[in-house]
Amino acid sequence: MIIRVLGSGAGGGCPQWNCNCRICAGVRNGEPGFIARTQSSLAVSANGKDWVLLNASPDLRQQIAAAPALNPANGALRESPIKAAVLTNGDVDHIAGLINLREAQPFSIYATQRVLDVLKANAIFGILASGVVDRIPLPLATRTPIRGADIDLGLSVEAFDVPGKIALYLEDAAAGPSLGTRSGDTIGLKITDTATGAGFFYVPGCAEVDPVLSQRIKGAALVFFDGTLYDDDEMIRAGLLAKSGERMGHVSISGPQGSIAAFSGLEVGRKIYVHINNSNPVLDAGSAERGAAEAAGWEIGYDGMEVRL
Repeated sequence: MIIRVLGSGAGGGCPQWNCNCRICAGVRNGEPGFIARTQSSLAVSANGKDWVLLNASPDLRQQIAAAPALNPANGALRESPIKAAVLTNGDVDHIAGLINLREAQPFSIYATQRVLDVLKANAIFGILASGVVDRIPLPLATRTPIRGADIDLGLSVEAFDVPGKIALYLEDAAAGPSLGTRSGDTIGLKITDTATGAGFFYVPGCAEVDPVLSQRIKGAALVFFDGTLYDDDEMIRAGLLAKSGERMGHVSISGPQGSIAAFSGLEVGRKIYVHINNSNPVLDAGSAERGAAEAAGWEIGYDGMEVRL
């Protein structure tokens, strides 16, 4: 199984179009230790020919162009190795890229019914014609074979609820502290190669590593995990946004409740941060925060990173 990080950044990528923070400026200026990142998504293949997207970033067209394996290759006039997309929530940075997959190309979209309802309610996604693009409800706690363009892709997906929140643009303040969040709004995925049994976890958005999630991922060979913020209040302190990580539905990397501490006894073989915000100091390769994360056994994901299981 081949896993490619298409985009390792959070919403807006890095550099963000309107941001001149230390990290965005470092990327623009070509300073050592700073690299550009597009918005969050992965691609997975069991055979190196047919691919499944895990989330569809607004930067998807650029990401496809940068990955030869995702380009048309068999000589057909219209063809794509991308056969399916699995969505973990309805956030803009995870669904907007579906618009890049128009042009009557057959593929399948897997998502919870909650997220499929979001797509159905937004007329712009009607460009993905229902007779061409299958929209398949993804049940929780069930291993589901992934198919696309009438072929079995040799992969299965198991979706599971994780602590999180509804997408920002769907928040309803009238709903109170929950902002309307319900089961199926934010999920994690376990992807398994059905031939070899190799598998990994993908959790790009998570508000808390609770006991249920800890037990699920304990002893996993590989986990790609939410690395949005290093400190819960880093965006507030930087003057970038008046919201904490907790308010945005993202657990921080640091602190007693952070992901470094939460993973410390879980015996995960390989731990990779993705969905990393441009405010996060781990994006500076020379920072103390980067050193602390790496000393704890974490890798900082980057665009074009490949892992094989």
